[in-house]
Amino acid sequence: MYRFSIGNEDWIVNFSPHIMIETEEREAIVNSLLTMGAVLHSFSHGDSFLIFNEQIEAAVFRVEKIPSLILTIVTIVSNDNWYIQKDGSIQTYKRN
Repeated sequence: MYRFSIGNEDWIVNFSPHIMIETEEREAIVNSLLTMGAVLHSFSHGDSFLIFNEQIEAAVFRVEKIPSLILTIVTIVSNDNWYIQKDGSIQTYKRN
């Protein structure tokens, strides 16, 4: 669990128990959230969002605002598990 503040809001970052990542990757996630800054305030309770990052690839977040401001990292999806529907078929998504 991590805690950080943006403006006068104190946020808690929770990692789902099944997520096994190193401290360095956890800190990369928190740094990405700090970079988002006030954008976090625009999310409503129950919203979800993604962050794509070279180090963590794709992280899925769930927003809770009751009773506290909590961001839960639901899962991390490595880029070898990204797919796109194109021309009526599902293909592996390749980043440029």
